[in-house]
Amino acid sequence: MRVLVTGGAGFIGSHVVAALRERGHEPLVFDVREDPGADVRDPAAVGRALSGVDAVCHQAAMVGLGDGVADAAEYVSRNDLGTAVLLAAMAEADVGRLVLAGSMVVYGEGRYACPRHGDVRPGPRAVADLDAGRFEPTCPVCGDGLSPGRVGEDAPVDPRNVYAATKLAQEHLVAAWARCTGGSAVSLRYHNVYGPGMPRDTPYAGVASFFRSALARGEAPRVFEDGRQLRDFVHVRDVAAANAVALEAEAARGALTAYNTGSGEPHTVGEMARALAAAYGGPEPVVTGEYRLGDVRHITADSSRLRAGLGWRPEVGFEEGMAEFARAGIREA
Repeated sequence: MRVLVTGGAGFIGSHVVAALRERGHEPLVFDVREDPGADVRDPAAVGRALSGVDAVCHQAAMVGLGDGVADAAEYVSRNDLGTAVLLAAMAEADVGRLVLAGSMVVYGEGRYACPRHGDVRPGPRAVADLDAGRFEPTCPVCGDGLSPGRVGEDAPVDPRNVYAATKLAQEHLVAAWARCTGGSAVSLRYHNVYGPGMPRDTPYAGVASFFRSALARGEAPRVFEDGRQLRDFVHVRDVAAANAVALEAEAARGALTAYNTGSGEPHTVGEMARALAAAYGGPEPVVTGEYRLGDVRHITADSSRLRAGLGWRPEVGFEEGMAEFARAGIREA
């Protein structure tokens, strides 16, 4: 299969390209890092790139929490306008298969259960609570403490920051394209992807990159909140393999199918920082109590749909992956 990989020179995209090539496909890289004219927002450039293509793996995006709303227009331009231009060009070129780099950020907070009221959806955390070090969401009905659980694809979506809103908009655009064209579309809702080739610590980098950069400077990783926030850290090679499997599968036509893409092994951010520091041989992490307003407390994946539907299994364990990342490091953004 001839596959156009937008963002194919980026962190995840480059691993997707390698995975496709290993499985006998012909990946074509479309990325401004390699060619300044390869902008997914340019209809002419995208149209040329789609010539002779069987499928598209759409990885190009502006990622991370960013700077509040100051860069909202740039997020919308790169993520939503770029996706709209790509989809229109795909319809024109009659390319009917798409895999989207989705994200778990569309859910907002993860799944929570109250002992008295069952499953509940806590609202955004109050600044006063965060300033006071009260990081755990409480039941919106009774105010009691909650137990976090794993979120499934059918959970209500509730994006809590600009990046999250643009990722949800991407899914809506792709679903509309699938309905209009009869195309097949899959969104892989990535959880916290890490591994070799992560960009350096910018406002758009992942937390593992921040920690690894600090260690490289001889500094202790700075862990926000109390370090007990739960995440699902999934290795980039496993994510790349999920993309390849999704491209090869016979997806439903005329609709978007979403799959959580996580390791299935939740760990706290503090655990991740300690594992990375130990593997690198650097200073112990420092828990700072700081916070970022757009962050959620707990978000972990139920990836059973992806396992059952496409036969995908993660292969890189947490300790193994962190040890490799500590050695391999990061690259310039």
